[in-house]
Amino acid sequence: MSLTRRQTATALLTLPLALAATPAFAHGGGAGGPRPRTLHIAGDSTAAVKSADAAPETGWGMALPFFLARHLRVANHAVNGRSSKSFIDEGRLAALLGGVRPGDLLLIQFGHNDEKTEDPARGTDPSTTYREYLREYVRGARARRARPVLLTSVERRRFGPDGTARPTHGEYPAAMRSLAAEEGVPLLDIQALSLARWQQLGPDGTLPLFLWLKPGEWPGHPDGAQDNTHFRPPGAVEAARMTARALLDEGVLAARDLRRLDDRIPGEWITWDGPASPA
Repeated sequence: MSLTRRQTATALLTLPLALAATPAFAHGGGAGGPRPRTLHIAGDSTAAVKSADAAPETGWGMALPFFLARHLRVANHAVNGRSSKSFIDEGRLAALLGGVRPGDLLLIQFGHNDEKTEDPARGTDPSTTYREYLREYVRGARARRARPVLLTSVERRRFGPDGTARPTHGEYPAAMRSLAAEEGVPLLDIQALSLARWQQLGPDGTLPLFLWLKPGEWPGHPDGAQDNTHFRPPGAVEAARMTARALLDEGVLAARDLRRLDDRIPGEWITWDGPASPA
């Protein structure tokens, strides 16, 4: 499987717009200075940058810079609703790779929308097509002398009657673990880490992390929300902290590359701006 010429050409034409729309590109590396090492994120709505009208919904990629040293930056290419397949089919991987430089990292986290197998534009099979699409990301990063890193999907908030946190991603995490071993790619097992954390916090303790809102609590959600997939700022911070710690534990980043791993991150540090993003 490979990117078609049409997809590549379309993506390269849209690359300047993609870079301009990514807030992380505004930080670090002034004119004439050394280029900072970049962590590129390819993923779905759980990681994506959110617009002001979506607040307080927050992707974990928005919080990741709080845990990185200043010589690192984040380029968050994650987009709502995308799977490993649709991200490639829309030319987004080609656009992302156009900005990757030697020594960068490519963090790859898909699964939530791959599970929607009733949708031919997004669904993949964990034992076949999911693995094949993920290999495209790995090969693309390596072709640019960057380091690919696979992340299993962060878990949803789901508890059984006995209060036990339940896994929701089926065979997809196992498929990614297997692929990481085959390809010799670092694996951040965020699915296992988040499931354990949600179990520790319990049904009530996890509520403030997810997008549960009372009617009228936020202007963009007049009817409230009961969303067990997407985060509020504390949940995004929690998932970003897990990711940063896993980057250290797996030897992808060194201690000098990280900061604030044990510090409280105020919710006020999260900001939303810009126009509404497409669904």
